[in-house]
Amino acid sequence: MILEMAASGFGDRLAVGSLGGDGLTFAQVAERAARLAADLRARPPGPLAVAAPTGLHTPVALFGAAAAGRSYAPLNYRLPEASLDELIRRLDPALLWTDPVPLDPLDPLDPADPGPGADGDGGAAPDLAYDDAPEAPAVVLYTSGTSAAPKAAVLRHDQLAAYLFATLEFGSAEPDEVNLLAAPPFHVAGVAGLLSSVYTGRRVAPLPRFTAEGWIEAAHRERATHVFLVPTMLARIVAALDADPSLRPPPLRHLAYGGARMPLPVLERALELFPDTDFVNAYGLTESSSTVSILGPADHRRGDRKLLTSAGRPLPGIEVKIVDGEIWLRGEQVSGAYLEAGSKLDADGWLHTGDHGSLDDEGYLYVTGRADDMIISGGENIAPAEVEDALLRHPDVAAAAVVGVPDDEWGERVAAMVVPRAGAELAVPDLAAWARERLGGLKAPAPLVLCDELPTGPTGKVLKRDVRAALEGTRATQATS
Repeated sequence: MILEMAASGFGDRLAVGSLGGDGLTFAQVAERAARLAADLRARPPGPLAVAAPTGLHTPVALFGAAAAGRSYAPLNYRLPEASLDELIRRLDPALLWTDPVPLDPLDPLDPADPGPGADGDGGAAPDLAYDDAPEAPAVVLYTSGTSAAPKAAVLRHDQLAAYLFATLEFGSAEPDEVNLLAAPPFHVAGVAGLLSSVYTGRRVAPLPRFTAEGWIEAAHRERATHVFLVPTMLARIVAALDADPSLRPPPLRHLAYGGARMPLPVLERALELFPDTDFVNAYGLTESSSTVSILGPADHRRGDRKLLTSAGRPLPGIEVKIVDGEIWLRGEQVSGAYLEAGSKLDADGWLHTGDHGSLDDEGYLYVTGRADDMIISGGENIAPAEVEDALLRHPDVAAAAVVGVPDDEWGERVAAMVVPRAGAELAVPDLAAWARERLGGLKAPAPLVLCDELPTGPTGKVLKRDVRAALEGTRATQATS
């Protein structure tokens, strides 16, 4: 329905593609999705599994699967073959579509074949002939699994639509607006970014591979106005801009971030580098169909450092409460369902997120971290975020990850992996003393290990389980590099 609306309302507008390169209008996406749906209806049931970077085929696959009554299941195409095979096995039966181009008999989707509607006249929307089944599964996404194995979250049509209807206005994008989509297609931000762009009429410029320098260049080239970044991406962009004065920050209108905790020093520097950009912190989960609370542009420019650590206020239609320190969510867009485990909502419809947090008197939500990441040392609760932010304030520290590791005396102790800034001569004993002075003996990390880069997953999130595994065998008094 959303694609049909877009094709009718602004069918001749470019929907996906690069300036001066290959692209598809909204009418062309709708026509190709209709052809794909017709092909899929003739095949055995099962999700349409797509293992490929974001490209011209991505909206066609998402909406074509929906029109055919199939789930769309984007997979992490970067995984080793055995890991990818395991994800596909869990979807069985499924039709697999792989990189770099659609396989027969889906070759009508080849971008080199413009197909009907290529003359750009828009015209009436093609008949997608979809079934009106709002409670049917629309998308299957494997969660990022930073602390455990990924789960296959199921999002229904009505849940994804509820997210769009609560946060956006149809056709509200100006003709020159461009979403530089760096979030991978198998992340909820990739799906939400694509749906949001189609609903508002904003062009999607795919960025299949992220590097800080490549992102900066693409943002200028594509005249990007809107972007979404996970904190690791923004940290690398900030570091690149600071390291090379010849790089110019692109003139963005809107920069949203989320998917993990944003280090306060990184955010403060980004606000300086992008003084005319509206910043938005978008907190949500895969299981909540993306964003459930927002810290808006005005909040970011108030000069309140504490507020910068907030996830903002809940969206319309979202209920949030804190139970024993854990964030619970309820609302029309909240799924909490999994392919193999069914619904994890409680009897009253609440999703127990596993995130720790609090609400202040003004209704601002503060997320302090995953419940299973909290460090309990000598009976004291220690939030890794507090230690990480302290380490990041050292002028020679580029990145830091803090976890708890087993300790016979204290139960757990604080341990950290630290990435020095390029060219810095960072001495571990000096950094350890610096941390003790600011954090005290209980919270100061020991061991403290230097490394070239933190272990991250495909979406840029730091993999705390890998950090923990690397540090568990290191003695408390040992500092290595």
